[in-house]
Amino acid sequence: MKSTRSGVLSVLCAAVLFSTGGLLIKLIPWSAMAINGARSLISTILIGLYLWTTKQKIRFSPGIVLGAVATFLTCSLFILANKMTTAANAIILQYTAPVFLILFMALFFREKPGGLDILTCILVFAGIVLFFLDSLSTGHYAGDLIALVAGMSYAGVFMLNRLPGAHPISSVIIGHGLCAVIGLPSILHETDFSPSTLLWIALLGMFQMALAYILLCHGLKSVSPVTSSLITGIEPILSPILVMMVFPSEKLSPLAIAGAFLVIVTVLVYNVLKAKRMRTDG
Repeated sequence: MKSTRSGVLSVLCAAVLFSTGGLLIKLIPWSAMAINGARSLISTILIGLYLWTTKQKIRFSPGIVLGAVATFLTCSLFILANKMTTAANAIILQYTAPVFLILFMALFFREKPGGLDILTCILVFAGIVLFFLDSLSTGHYAGDLIALVAGMSYAGVFMLNRLPGAHPISSVIIGHGLCAVIGLPSILHETDFSPSTLLWIALLGMFQMALAYILLCHGLKSVSPVTSSLITGIEPILSPILVMMVFPSEKLSPLAIAGAFLVIVTVLVYNVLKAKRMRTDG
């Protein structure tokens, strides 16, 4: 029980750190691929140091490689989708992840979701749609499709601990390494290397990537994939709220506030009910 609580807290903290990405990326005057390459390089180095200090080795197996591909696609496709469609479309389509996850768990692991999981999934997704309803637009089909694929790959990230021969942190460092190798050439085209830009890049790599994924990997050891994905449903809500705090002109509409309230309350109630059920079963 204590392990599960620690896992839930780790996933929640990871979601909060992930949510800082929107604000930090907005502050950096670089292309999406350059930002992704730089932050991933920092993250790869820091996670490598984490593995060294904890005396862990990078492992390889088909499941680990599959997890690395899911991590790489999630990090790369989402930032690419933001350039090809509206930010609202991109984040909503990526957060179809819980739906894909429930489907994948049923198909590949024969784990049928409970009624509470399905209801929570519907309410979280409804809250996210409500949050971004005012800013939704048709956008470009290619960008929307990329964001949808990012949702599928994000579902794979939550399965890192369930894949054959799994070692989540190995999947993450390999995936981030791939992002760094592919994205770093784009940095050669950038001209702004001011102290503030480098600071935002450093914060992205250290906290929004490295620490966030370390916490997520820790949480996945004791928290189910579906529960983890639902907890991180607060990320797309927190992200624009953080942006608004720094850029007051980006105000939240009443619909957005209602959507945020629905997601946060749903996630809280879900975890309370899950904890009660575990206590009863135990």
